[in-house]
Amino acid sequence: MAAADGGPGVAVPVELRRERHMVCVEYPGVVRDVSKVLQTLGGEEGVSRIYADPTKRLELYFRPKDPYCHPVCANRFSTSSLLLRIKRKTRRQRGAPGPEAHPKVTFDIESLGIVSTVYKFQGMSDFQYLAVHTEAGGRHMSMYSKVLMLKPEKESFFHQELPLYIPPPIFSRLDTPVDYSYRPETQHREGYNNPSVSGENLIGLSRARRPHNAIFVNFEGDEAPEQPLEAAAQTWRKVCTNPVDHKVEEDLRKLFEIRPIWSRNAVKANISVHPDKLKVLLPFMAYYMITGPWRSLWIRFGYDPRKHPEAKIYQVLDFRIRCGMKYGYAPSDMPVKAKRSTYNYSLPITVKKTTSQLVTMRDLKQGLGASASARKLASNKYKLKDSVYIFREGALPPYRQMFYQFCDLNVDELQKIIHRNDGAESLCTERDGWCLPKTSDDLRDVMSVMIRHTIRSERPDRPPGAEGLWLRPATAGVGAPRSQRRDTHGLSFGPALFSSPAKADGGKEQLTCESGEEEEDEEEEEEEEEEEEDFKPSDGSENEMETEILDYV
Repeated sequence: MAAADGGPGVAVPVELRRERHMVCVEYPGVVRDVSKVLQTLGGEEGVSRIYADPTKRLELYFRPKDPYCHPVCANRFSTSSLLLRIKRKTRRQRGAPGPEAHPKVTFDIESLGIVSTVYKFQGMSDFQYLAVHTEAGGRHMSMYSKVLMLKPEKESFFHQELPLYIPPPIFSRLDTPVDYSYRPETQHREGYNNPSVSGENLIGLSRARRPHNAIFVNFEGDEAPEQPLEAAAQTWRKVCTNPVDHKVEEDLRKLFEIRPIWSRNAVKANISVHPDKLKVLLPFMAYYMITGPWRSLWIRFGYDPRKHPEAKIYQVLDFRIRCGMKYGYAPSDMPVKAKRSTYNYSLPITVKKTTSQLVTMRDLKQGLGASASARKLASNKYKLKDSVYIFREGALPPYRQMFYQFCDLNVDELQKIIHRNDGAESLCTERDGWCLPKTSDDLRDVMSVMIRHTIRSERPDRPPGAEGLWLRPATAGVGAPRSQRRDTHGLSFGPALFSSPAKADGGKEQLTCESGEEEEDEEEEEEEEEEEEDFKPSDGSENEMETEILDYV
């Protein structure tokens, strides 16, 4: 703390407290009660959770107890500021006449910490829709007591007659005004007539798929093609414009010589190729099986797995990690997190949109003079890890749903199940292929037990009586020095959220094999829209073997 006289232009030395980092929230209101202010921001835990994720916007609910309240969101900015506490002290001189008395003014200045992040509410509040029903006579009736269950209710509570009340979670996707420029009306020449309306020229909900001239084959009836379509060959020749593309073509040709059937993820794990070019190259090298035991796989031209019993090792297995308390974890605590989940859905207004970074001259110079190691890294930038198509004992799958080929199950016990009928294959069926009936179910049962062993060996032992308890790890990316977060009022923001879980020692629980669940009728749609932008690979960003048929229609 430093003291200074009240004279103008006086410099005051202040001790800077670098160890205290703070977060500033420019609250759009008059703060009289800090505890109520924190409630509108989601409490200390809510603010800590938003601060730990730089892509999230801070939400402010003016009616925090109203579940139908729509928030106003704040943007996150970096800043280099100080939080100062300044006290003004006035001391009057005794004995001097009133008009001639000049009080002595001093200031006490104290540095409370460094503010590196600030949240600013720059947008407009969304429309609010209260849970109120207007009766025929014009009287307004509140429905909160009838639509919100605040305590255990009897069955009659769920059968009461109520007006339909289903408001949307948000009314506007944007909270800042933007200029929308409409395209001018198209001017046609004299005599032009609009085309007749048909299903071919109607505007759809999404852009039209680009044709890639792939050949699709059904398990029943269709013959295996011997060569690609002429359009597929022409398209690849048009795209193949540099030596790298020729090398990729040769590498893929060698892969199909080693093994006649591949999944797209398996190809991506063995060859580094841009996804858009692979989408054009695969129809030039192989055809796509739609149904049967080799569904969603690419098969070399001229090879028909329905006529070769040895092709059973290339059959596909749709495996999904089983969820439930009897497997040791609840749905919310499944160790392999879902790629997309309705439970983790964020409203569009609560996510900060990333802006494109400008290219500097330094980046260009580094790109021109790249080292050999950098060029080698760039050559493998599109390559995936082999865990996206290979199953190993002791390792968890990267996704909840996986499509494995039988030959990629690197466990002796699983291979024994696959080869139980070697030399006795007589019939190739659409469900089991060349294997014995229920082979896929037996594989899933054994794999599920292996995954249970892996989960139990990697997680801390649970205390007695805590069946199904899963200790959640600390939030990633938050270091220990910042475990105590404070706002401008000096309030702590994080011990409960940022602390590391305690570890315990103990033995492993014996596991027993349980009967497998029936395969779900509906397969998860794991097709993601291919946007017209530069490809930016990242670990874990790939789907489990995507359903590729829509890419080639």
